[in-house]
This record gives sequence, structure tokens and C-alpha cells, in this order.
Amino acid sequence: MVLNVVWLFFFFAAFAACLVQWLWLGDAAIFSRVLQESFVMSKTAFEIGLGLTGVLTFWLGIMKVGEQAGAVALLARLVDPLFRHLFPGVPAGHPAQGAMLLNIGANMLGLDNAATPMGLKAMRALQELNPHADRASDAQILFIVLNASGLTLIPVSIMTYRAQLGAANPADVFLPILLATFFSTLFGLLAVAWVQKIRLAHPVVLAWLLGMGAAVGGTLLHFARLTAEQMAAQSAFVSGFTLFAIIVAFLGLAAWKKVQAFEAFIEGAKEGFSTAVMVIPYLVAILVGIAVFRASGGMDFVMRGVATLLGWFGVPEDIVPALPTALMKPLSGSGARGMMIDAMKIYGADSFAGRLACMFQGAADTTFYVVAVYFGAVGVRNTRHAVPCCLIADLAGVVAAVLLAFLFFPA
Repeated sequence: MVLNVVWLFFFFAAFAACLVQWLWLGDAAIFSRVLQESFVMSKTAFEIGLGLTGVLTFWLGIMKVGEQAGAVALLARLVDPLFRHLFPGVPAGHPAQGAMLLNIGANMLGLDNAATPMGLKAMRALQELNPHADRASDAQILFIVLNASGLTLIPVSIMTYRAQLGAANPADVFLPILLATFFSTLFGLLAVAWVQKIRLAHPVVLAWLLGMGAAVGGTLLHFARLTAEQMAAQSAFVSGFTLFAIIVAFLGLAAWKKVQAFEAFIEGAKEGFSTAVMVIPYLVAILVGIAVFRASGGMDFVMRGVATLLGWFGVPEDIVPALPTALMKPLSGSGARGMMIDAMKIYGADSFAGRLACMFQGAADTTFYVVAVYFGAVGVRNTRHAVPCCLIADLAGVVAAVLLAFLFFPA
């Protein structure tokens, strides 16, 4: 329901923005440009869906090997004490638990190509437990929100762009981004817990949260001592080693248990192909809606309105140049990245606006893309409170980024 309203808003608002540009600004070509953008984005969305095919085919094949070898069940038993309270509708030891753990771990390491297939595997497993095929379950919603909040330990790509654009210390946004994305994830979890009446004060949940907080803190202390080059090198090593080690561990366990790994891989790979095809209509719908809204100038009108509103409340003007990144991030990852780079080019990589734009980019994920892909893969149309909770997480990340920017980079 919410996603339907948002999608309709993109088109209606885009048409209204086109009328304004035609009637008041004399731009009669705006309608044809918006229509052309819709064609271009339709093609892009289709290509993204096809691009997912190979990655999904490989990783869902590997996941099927791990599932038949018992590796996923082992991971499920590991996280069962925590997931039993966060996901009460998921039975103990269910394969969805192991897939969710792998997905969250891959996201934290910035392994997007591995995280998406693992996440789609988790969504399909959760869909098997869903009594309403076209309506999101509580477990699916919480899982989506944890994904869209975008908790990432090491924002390597952002630091790389900062280095390319001449930042004196490309890694100076590392700690602020980590803290901002932590608050984004925390508030997303709190929002879902409030709606679904999940008891987070349980001793087991608190113990896990404190343990993960300690692990994040230890990682933070370690990487804070490194240069940007050392950080990037160690991040690449940890990510690559972890991912390849998982593949070898799954295959090794399959060989030990005499599982026909090749046949299992092919079985899972077939699921990957069908999943990628199923995602394409949802991608086309959401990405075209975002594209026409942006091409019509609607996004520009929104940003000007937000800047004016913030000025009325006395919010410092330094924030305004970075706002396009924050407003675009839930809609388009590539669009937000472009606006982040633009802010650094115009104002400088070490300017307040440049650093804040980087923090906005790292504070959350592309909410509507995540919702479209993950729910589209299992045919869920009624997303219930998933989008509002995701947007709460995004807003928390934005607010935290602003406050942290003033704390770490005072003018």
C-alpha cells in the first residue's frame, strides 16, 4: 500500500513539475525529456536485472551446496538464540536464519555482489513461512529494514572517491560514517520492534547487541590507527579472504559429507536465474518512477523547499549543499553517488559540505531499490510497514550524520 502511494507520487509529482516548467519557465521540451528518461531508465533497469543473473546464479548455487551440506543449518543454530527473539515467526534452525546471517555479514563487509544473492535466498526461505503470499510477513519486514539501514564497517568506495578528489585524509569520515550508519540501523530496529511489539530488553538480545557493539568498537580502534591506503588494503584482504573462505568451507563440508556438490550447485543456480527474471518488472517500475521524478525537476523543487524550510528553523546553511545526496540516497545509489562527488568537486573534498555529503552517502542504503528487488523476488505486493520503517532508519542516519559532522568537523 505504502509503496503504491510512493510510486504514484513519483509520476503525479513529476507531471506537476513538468507543468510548472512549461507554463512558468517556458520549457516546452520538458515532457519529451522526461519521457525519454523513462525509456532510458527502463532499459537500464532491465540491464540491471540481467546483470544480477550471473551473480545470483553463482551465489544461489553456492548457497544450495551449503544448504545440502548442512553449513547453513550450522549457521542457523549459531544465531538461533538471537533470531528466536527478533524473528519469532521463524522456526529454530530454519535455513532462513543462516542465509540472513550471511547476508548481514556480507553487507557489513561491503560485499554487495554477495550480499544481494544471500539476501534473496533469505527472502525466499522466509516466503516459505509466509501464510499470505502477496503480503509481507513480520520477519521479512525486519530483514528488509536491517538491509536498507545499510550498516557497513568499512566504506572503502567513499574513501576512494575522497582520495581521487584530493582529500588530505580520505579516511577522516570513517568513524562518523560508522556511527551514523549504526544509528540508522538502531532506529530502524527500534521502529520495527515498536510496530511488531518485539521485546528488545530480553537478556539474550542485549547480550548479542553488546557483543556486536564491542566487535564494531574493536574494528574501529584497529582501523582508526591505519592510513587510508592501509585501510583500503586490509579491507580488501578481509573481504576477499572471508568470501572465498566461505565458498571453500561450503564445498569442503559437501565433500566431507559426500554431497554431490556439482548437482546441488546446478539446482541452486536454476533458482538464481528464475529469481533474476522475476525481479525485472519490479526494478523497471520503481526505477522509472524515480527517473521521471528526477528528470522533471521535481527533485530540485523538493530540495529547494527543504533548504527554505531549514532556513526558517535556523539550520546552518552549510548543510544545504550536501542535502541532495541525503534526499537522493533512498531513491538512487548512483544518483546519490553523483551528487556526493559533485558536492566534493564544487566545495572541496575537505569542506564541511563535502564531508557531510560523504556521510549521507554512507549512512544508509538505497531503500526503494532494496524494497523493489527483495519483495519483487518473492512476489510480495503489500509491503505493510516496511517502507515507513526503512525511511525512519534513513532519517535517523541523516540526523545523526549532521550532528556528527558538527562534532567531528566544526567550522
